Amino acid sequence: MKIKNVNASHTPLYREAGFNLKNSKLTKETFSNELEHPHEPDNYIYSRYRNPTVVQVEKQLMKLEECNWALLVETGMAAIDVAVSVFQKGAKKRPWLFFNEIYGGTNSFIDSVLIKRRDLDIHRFFANNGSYDYVKLENILKEIKPEFLYFEAVSNPMLIVADVKQILDLAKKYETKIIVDNTFGTPFLWKPLADGADLVIHSATKYLSGHGNITAGVICGNDIELMKEAIEYRKWAGHFLSPDDAYRLGSQLKSFNLRFKQHCENAIVIANYLENHSKIENVLYPGLTSHPTNKEAVSLFKNKGFGGVITFDIKGDNEKDKREKCNIFIEAISEYIPLVPTLGEADTILLPVEPVWGAKYPLPGVIRLSIGIEETKVLQEIIEMGLSHL
Repeated sequence: MKIKNVNASHTPLYREAGFNLKNSKLTKETFSNELEHPHEPDNYIYSRYRNPTVVQVEKQLMKLEECNWALLVETGMAAIDVAVSVFQKGAKKRPWLFFNEIYGGTNSFIDSVLIKRRDLDIHRFFANNGSYDYVKLENILKEIKPEFLYFEAVSNPMLIVADVKQILDLAKKYETKIIVDNTFGTPFLWKPLADGADLVIHSATKYLSGHGNITAGVICGNDIELMKEAIEYRKWAGHFLSPDDAYRLGSQLKSFNLRFKQHCENAIVIANYLENHSKIENVLYPGLTSHPTNKEAVSLFKNKGFGGVITFDIKGDNEKDKREKCNIFIEAISEYIPLVPTLGEADTILLPVEPVWGAKYPLPGVIRLSIGIEETKVLQEIIEMGLSHL
C-alpha cells in the first residue's frame, strides 16, 4: 500500500532494499538511465545503486562543498577506494603519486591493496622537517608524470599544511589530476574544488558527523564523467552508505558549521595554553606561529580558523621517562578525556602517537589531541590536572 505524503519537515528514512518499478517498460527505462541525474532521479532501483534518503544527504553535502555532485559511502576508506578507482582503467596506466604525510590507514591501503593486490605503480612524496619541498615535488612530477596526485590539506598527525596553490599549479603544468583528503580542513576552512582540485574526499565519520556514532565517507567533484565512473565503481564494489547512517548524518550536518567554528576557537586557546606550559616540550598546531607551515595555514584558511587537532610532546629526560609520563597523563584524565582512536567528535579525545604510528613516528611522549566543543576553561582544568601528576 502506498503511504500518503504527510509533508514531513525532515528527510524520510527509506529502508527499502528494492523499489517498485511497476512495469517492464519503466524497468527498462530506469536501468538504461540510472547514471543520469543521480541526485534528481525519476525512479529508484535498488539501495546499492541509489536510495532516496542517501540522495537527500548527498544534496546537503553538495551545498556544503559547493560542487556538482557528492557520493556517500560507508567509510572514509571506502571514499579513498572509490576516488582512486576512477583513474584505474585502460591498458596504459600512468603512475600514481601520494604524499607520504597522510592518514596511516591510507598508507596501509596503498601497501596492502594498491601495491600488493592490484600491482599498481605507486610513488610517494616525503616531507622534510615538517614541511614540503616543492622543487622536489616538481622534479618528481616532471620525471614520472603521474595520473593523479593525492594529498591531505592538513596532514595526520603532524598537521603539515600544504601550499595548495603551488601544488595545483604544478599539477596543471604536468597534466596531473588532484585528489584532496580534506577531512582535517573540512569545507569550513577550504573548498578544494573551487581552487581546481578534481576530487575531494572526507571521512564523514569525523567532523561532518561530529558525534562519533556513525562511520561514513564522501567523494565530491564537479566533472560529470568522473562522477559516472565513481557511481559505477561504488555500485559494483558495494560501497554504499546505509539509509540509517545517512539519515543521522543529514541531521548532524545541520550543525556542522557551528560545531567546527567552535572546534577551531577552542583549539587555538588550548594550543596557546600548552605551548606556554612548563611540562610540555613542543606543540604542533597550524595556528601557532611556531608551526613550520603556519604561513601556509594563514594563506589557505584566511583567518577562519586552523582546525581542531593539536599534537603535543610531554617533556621527559629520555624516551623511557617520556613514555612513562605519557601513560600517567593519559590514565589521570581518562575519565574526562578518553583514549579513542578517532577524532572530530563533539567531546575532546586523545590518541598517543607511538603505539599507533611507532614505525613512522617513534615518539613516546607525543599525543594527538582532538579538541571538542566543551568550555575551554573546563578543558584546561582537566589537562592541568593530568599534567600535575607528572
